[in-house]
Amino acid sequence: MIRVLLADDQALVRAGFGALLDAQPDVEVAGEAADGEEALRRVRELRPDVVLMDIRMPALDGLAATRRITGDAGLGDVKVIMLTTFELDEYVFEAIRAGASGFLVKDTEPEELVRAVRAVVGGDALLSPGVTRRLIAEFAARSKEPAAAGALARLTEREREVMALVGIGLSNDEIARRLVVSPLTAKTHVSRTMVKLGARDRAQLVVLAYESGLVRPGWLG
Repeated sequence: MIRVLLADDQALVRAGFGALLDAQPDVEVAGEAADGEEALRRVRELRPDVVLMDIRMPALDGLAATRRITGDAGLGDVKVIMLTTFELDEYVFEAIRAGASGFLVKDTEPEELVRAVRAVVGGDALLSPGVTRRLIAEFAARSKEPAAAGALARLTEREREVMALVGIGLSNDEIARRLVVSPLTAKTHVSRTMVKLGARDRAQLVVLAYESGLVRPGWLG
């Protein structure tokens, strides 16, 4: 079973998401929280697989709570999906840097929410390629100068190539077609690259691709 913690200051939102997720045969709602401080306590107590975290909450906002969760080595297996009212909320980019696995708008289709929960647990891309590219384009426009690329020395030439393709928003299937390999091989390359760089998930790999200078703004097409 995939165990989910719902963190949102609106009881109606928690109830709606809870009813939807509890109706799935492989998902259960492990608990709820109405603010960031409570979310932190519940995460440490319940150790859920996924936290659906609202960005704007009282006491401690979702961004700060996410930083604390992803910065705690004991919570390394907990995935955070940020919830926002707007598709390109300004805080989303900081949330991705902080280690969130991605984000969803609150009015997303029910099946998309369920798919997203399953996707992050499986280590796959949270967002559709189209939405990912919009996110990356905005992230690139806001990003700072590339950091030193020393970490990339750990990667093989093929892994760098794969990381660059992840960085421009390609899915595993699209990477496989581009490199003329099987989707399983593409997924394996992505997984090995994340392990070598210590990336929690695909979203963080995108950030590293930009911050290392492997991918630069203007490469989207």
